[in-house]
Amino acid sequence: MSITTTTHLNFRGDARQALEFYQAAFGGLVSIATYGDVGMPKDAPGADKVVFGQLESEGGFRVMAYDIPGAPADSVPGGTTRRENGVTLTDQPFFVSVRSTTLEEAVQHWDKLSAGASIIEPLAASAWSPGFGMLTDGFGVTWILDVATEQNAG
Repeated sequence: MSITTTTHLNFRGDARQALEFYQAAFGGLVSIATYGDVGMPKDAPGADKVVFGQLESEGGFRVMAYDIPGAPADSVPGGTTRRENGVTLTDQPFFVSVRSTTLEEAVQHWDKLSAGASIIEPLAASAWSPGFGMLTDGFGVTWILDVATEQNAG
């Protein structure tokens, strides 16, 4: 038996831009279907929004994206996250975690994802990893990036 999970992110009208941003950070191919592509009249409001979007890279990174119908385009999902004394304090229901095999790879992804982001914890060595960092990107998604070690590679 084999199971694959894929993070599915919901956006408020900017799923296409988010997928393109994540493609710049992780590489891979983006596929997008709009509401108009799957039967909504092409001239209806929101027909150009993403009903199914996916980014998949050769390295195994995969994320899906969706524009919530009727959601205000200028609203970013709520919630706050901060680090205090080595502890994460948050009211967000999830983070997206990306574990790299090398620090260099993590730094490459971090440098691209951090453009326009709110840095929660800068990417740096930690007690459990040669690299750990947290940020919330301009789309309101909080990311954890770290580097695999023998202890956390599972």
